[in-house]
Amino acid sequence: MRRLRHFITAARSSWIVLAVAASASAALLALAPESSEGAPGTGLPESAESAKVAALQERFPDADTSTALIVFTRDGELSDADVTAIAERGEQIAASVDAEFLPPATVSDDGTAALLPVPLDAIDDVDERAERTAELRELINEDLPSGLSALLTGPEGFAVDLAGVFDGANFTLLLTTVIVVALLLIVTYRSPWLWLVPLAVVGTADAVAGVVARHVATLVGVELDASITGILSVLVFGAGTNYALLLIARYRDELRLHEDRREAMSVALRGAGPAILASGGTVALSLLTLLFASLGGNRALGLACAAGIVVAMIFALLVLPAALVLFGRGLFWPYVPRFDSEDRLARGFWHGLGTRVSRHPAIVAVIGVVVLAGLALAVPSVQVGLAQTERFTSTPEAVVGQEVIASAFSAGSGSPAIVIAETDAAERVAAKASEVNGVESVRETGEADGLTRLSVSLTSAAETEESFATITELRATLDESALVGGLDAESLDAAQLQERDQALVIPLILGVVLLVLVLLLRSLLAPVILLLTVVASFFASLGASWLLFQTVFDFPALDNSVVLFSFLFLVALGVDYNIFLVTRAREEASSLGTRRGMVRALAATGGVITSAGILLAAVFAVLGVLPLITLTQIGIIVCVGVLIDTLLVRTVIVPAFAFMLGDWFWWPRQGRVAAHVPAEARHVA
Repeated sequence: MRRLRHFITAARSSWIVLAVAASASAALLALAPESSEGAPGTGLPESAESAKVAALQERFPDADTSTALIVFTRDGELSDADVTAIAERGEQIAASVDAEFLPPATVSDDGTAALLPVPLDAIDDVDERAERTAELRELINEDLPSGLSALLTGPEGFAVDLAGVFDGANFTLLLTTVIVVALLLIVTYRSPWLWLVPLAVVGTADAVAGVVARHVATLVGVELDASITGILSVLVFGAGTNYALLLIARYRDELRLHEDRREAMSVALRGAGPAILASGGTVALSLLTLLFASLGGNRALGLACAAGIVVAMIFALLVLPAALVLFGRGLFWPYVPRFDSEDRLARGFWHGLGTRVSRHPAIVAVIGVVVLAGLALAVPSVQVGLAQTERFTSTPEAVVGQEVIASAFSAGSGSPAIVIAETDAAERVAAKASEVNGVESVRETGEADGLTRLSVSLTSAAETEESFATITELRATLDESALVGGLDAESLDAAQLQERDQALVIPLILGVVLLVLVLLLRSLLAPVILLLTVVASFFASLGASWLLFQTVFDFPALDNSVVLFSFLFLVALGVDYNIFLVTRAREEASSLGTRRGMVRALAATGGVITSAGILLAAVFAVLGVLPLITLTQIGIIVCVGVLIDTLLVRTVIVPAFAFMLGDWFWWPRQGRVAAHVPAEARHVA
């Protein structure tokens, strides 16, 4: 490793590192596969019942069609002139979509709305589909009677509006992330140009990570949607900048001890490198546990983000050191670290905080635990499960149209369940289905290859507890004689599989984190304490965020995937700060003892951990620029959790436990640590 560090930092070879990195990055970007990320799909496995129904529907003649629902409405009842205008508009729509005939619009019982289903040819190209929908929306509202309006919703409307959420999303997200990172780096370093080096390196890493993730996804046959690439970019920027902050902070310290900046960087790499490798490896391995998930979206996220973290580590450990040593100490101007200058770790805010905590560690630990427990009290009241109409932070036309349909017609008329049965048993299946509680009507909609398709309208609104209960009862009643699919069935299957993934993956993540900490620290007690603090941070952040969602954002519930993804990012990234602090504490404890070593470690890493935490929190909060509640919720929970972790847990509670336990914190290694430290050095002066 010494030879590698020398090669990265030496005057002649550092240029080679940068040239190879630039050439490899340029080649990867030039050979990047075409990006075709769209809106998130269901990701259901083939074994899910609703997925089987979707596959069987491919056999029917109308398999390559979609449906738009056009709802006409006004304040009050529709007039005869309105009904006439709607009929004429139906003829115009039929001509526009090349349909031979459209049935007349159905007027609601209260006379306030009319519903017109429009069959459309399926289009795979997102831009063409959006253009067709825009033309339809313009057509249906053209020269309508005053007060009458038309909204396009249904499967086609939701598909287009959801895709529209991500139209230009990558650019918006990337631009906002870069601005946030640049501002925070300027504030952190208080230098007019130092921030440019880590920003350029991490920005290149982000671009390369996106290409590598797409290549890896293609090789293993998974699809990346726009939400995954958005999270990937945020994660690479957040983690990569954290690694840069840690390395530069250690480099600054070593510049005070070494006259040669290249030697200082080599020593900084020796000190910070293992922490970066351990923290990045923990995050990558935690992400790879998602490969055991059932939902395709979970597996794709884990694979893409793990690849991104590996790229971020490579750039932080190879490219960033080579880039930094090209410049002299003036890179840090106006706060230039001078050789043989005063040791800043023996004074300052963080040294003072560590000293004060060491005097009353039990009281500090109790207060910290009480704060975390108080924030976590809201967790039992957390609701999980968002309907399709509740997944947008802004309200697109498809959602408004669906709400109109739900209020004027049967609540489930816009999203019927689809039942596939053998034609010989279709009559019996239809009769049994019509008797199920919550079913309003059953009608046959097609035959193919000995199969009959039934459309089952429900009395309850889509994706509600009532509709899920009806789907469950429908499946139980029909048993093996038919398969039940459709929007509600897909949502129910996705929710159940997400629960299964959560129950499987969360223990795997905890096991991976504990194993890495045990191997890194070569102890048992410290890793258990650190893992418990990370879990406590998650529950505190979930409770605090839920209070924000209820009182400020008015979110009705968490999306199904939010708990798992938030847990993954908070635990894996929270361990980063554990590793930054405790590896430095172990290093210092070998000569100073646990108490003084922890104070010095806090003085050395407290500032960088706080800066890294604030930056990471801000970067994840950037996910809120997208009008999709799932990403907003993940961003807020991780933001709150990282702030709790860095401002309270890692800088106060963990040191308090270390001070309380002393050398026992490293059990079963505490005897060996104590044996090499003079007794007087084991106490804070």
